[in-house]
Amino acid sequence: MTDYTPVENRSEIVFLYDAVDANPNGNPLSGANRPRIDPHTKQAIVTDVRLKRYLRDQLEADGHGVYITSSRERDENAKQREQMIKDALGVTDADDIPEDPYGEFLANAADVRLFGATMSIDTKDDNIIGKIEADLPDHLTGPVQFSPGKTLHPVEINEEYNSLTSVIATGDDKEQGGFDLDDHRIKYGLVGFHGLVDEHAAENTNLAEDDVRRLDTLCWRAIKNQTITRSKVGQEPRLYLRVEYDEESFHLGGLTHLLDVRGRDDADEAGSDRKDPSEFRTVHDVEVDASDLVARLGSHADKVETVHVVESDVLSVSVGDATGEEFEPESLVDALESALGADSVRSVDVYDEYEATRP
Repeated sequence: MTDYTPVENRSEIVFLYDAVDANPNGNPLSGANRPRIDPHTKQAIVTDVRLKRYLRDQLEADGHGVYITSSRERDENAKQREQMIKDALGVTDADDIPEDPYGEFLANAADVRLFGATMSIDTKDDNIIGKIEADLPDHLTGPVQFSPGKTLHPVEINEEYNSLTSVIATGDDKEQGGFDLDDHRIKYGLVGFHGLVDEHAAENTNLAEDDVRRLDTLCWRAIKNQTITRSKVGQEPRLYLRVEYDEESFHLGGLTHLLDVRGRDDADEAGSDRKDPSEFRTVHDVEVDASDLVARLGSHADKVETVHVVESDVLSVSVGDATGEEFEPESLVDALESALGADSVRSVDVYDEYEATRP
């Protein structure tokens, strides 16, 4: 991979998506694949591994080379790392090994450029791997990392789904036994992820500016397209922000924690009839208060190069003005432009732009 534009700026990502009557991330160690829930705060948890799987699957669907494919995670089709490396290089004979196998490997593995990989390999009886072993590191730290996601509010489990499947399985066909009995879903959850793109770690994986621009459409489309299994359907992307800084080694940190979610006010008098989190069922029941986020970005406007934004037209966002009075801006883009200047905010059109980032 010799011809690419390297990443120069650090970015910080806020990504929100919601789940309606779904299990956003089951815990197999629970014995029933129940949704992961913080026992103290009652927030649903989604691991960064779950999010990266969605992103890797979307990269693969778009035709990009992917090192850790879904097939590796399924026991019946599990590949050995040695074969995955040879697949990424596209070689079946030692005579076809490229002059720069490491660079070629990174060029053909979009997920490794983003998230890194473990690459411990066994060179025994493998002529191809034996010849390139010295060119490959054991481990690559990814320049793009996400913290585990959490809903921005407490959630409730809807036990009715599990009760219903129990009746069907034991009433219609007793031979089914426990089939589909473990059906645990949350009623509603707005999940928030925080991510970082580190410009220094980007050098180790040849992460390109195009890769980072691809994230601006990839996250959105991955939730749209890769949550189609029975327990995952019902999830929709709601907000994506990538704050690109123009000062080396600088980021504000914890931007997701600056968002507050509350029940949407349906009454004439503000605050008099807001829904409690236990009543949340769809995106129309919630309102995201972005006042602290917009204010913090505005106070560091001199360090912000561009904020790249994708927002759902059905997500209600409120922002406090200079007097502390809250209002609902026409869009979060409008509020950010007021705080940072129009030239520092880029509204991303996912479906116009993603084709340009495909191979």
